[in-house]
Order: sequence, then C-alpha cells, then structure tokens
Amino acid sequence: MKRKSLIFSVFLTMMFCCISAQNKNSNAPQSILSRSANIKKYYDLKELKELNKGQLIELYTERMKVLVKVLPYIALVKRFGVTMADVGIPMDSQNKKNFENQEAAIEDFLKQTVEFQTKIMPYSDKNNLITAILFYESTLKSWYEIGEANE
Repeated sequence: MKRKSLIFSVFLTMMFCCISAQNKNSNAPQSILSRSANIKKYYDLKELKELNKGQLIELYTERMKVLVKVLPYIALVKRFGVTMADVGIPMDSQNKKNFENQEAAIEDFLKQTVEFQTKIMPYSDKNNLITAILFYESTLKSWYEIGEANE
C-alpha cells in the first residue's frame, strides 16, 4: 500500500512540475518568427538534379512551410528572436490573442496544404519542382539579405 501511495505521489509531483513549467513558458516573450521557419541548407541546380522526386517533394514542402510562416511577418521583423515588445507591440491580451489566432490559422493552412501536396505533388514534373525550390530559396535569401542590409 505504501509503495502505491509513493508512486502516486511521485507521479502527481511530476505532473505538477510539468504543468507549472508550461504555465511559466506561456508568459515568457516569444519570438514573432518561429524557429521552425528556417532553412538549414540551400541547394544549387546541380545538387537538386541529383535528388530523386521524393526528396524534391520533401524540400519543396519544407520551403513552402518556411515561406508561409515568414510572409505574414516580414513587415514586422527581419530576424529570429525578435519579440512583440522589441518592435513596440503592447503585450496585452488582445495582441497576444491576435498572434495566437494567426499562428493557429497558419498551422491549419499548412496542415491542409501539406495533405494536398502529399497527394498531388507526386504527379508534378521533376524540373518544375526544382524550379519551385530554387524560387522559394531565392525569395528567402533575398529577404534575409535585404533585412541585413537595412540594419
């Protein structure tokens, strides 16, 4: 009996700590741009031509996700780690709700779009995929470069 109550107590303590940690993080200032809105590696034409269609579809989808996550905020921020307070947006409940609603809308859009792409993109032409990936990458590179030049 003591063993069960000990295990139950440890379990409750762990749950309380997890919930408490989550609540603290929700009040911390969050970056406007999601860290997941970043490309780790850029490709050139030669590298892309060496990839198979499945790999190209993955890259295409990844870059599309990054663009969708970045585009709504390009007039607000130029880099990651910038918070609402950093750009002068009051940290009131309405502004937080606006950002939360935007994030939910982006996630819903991405879910639907990725679902569509997994069904339809296998029919796409490999060269069109390569062109689209290069376009997405050049768009993001341009935004980063312009942001750095204006700082």
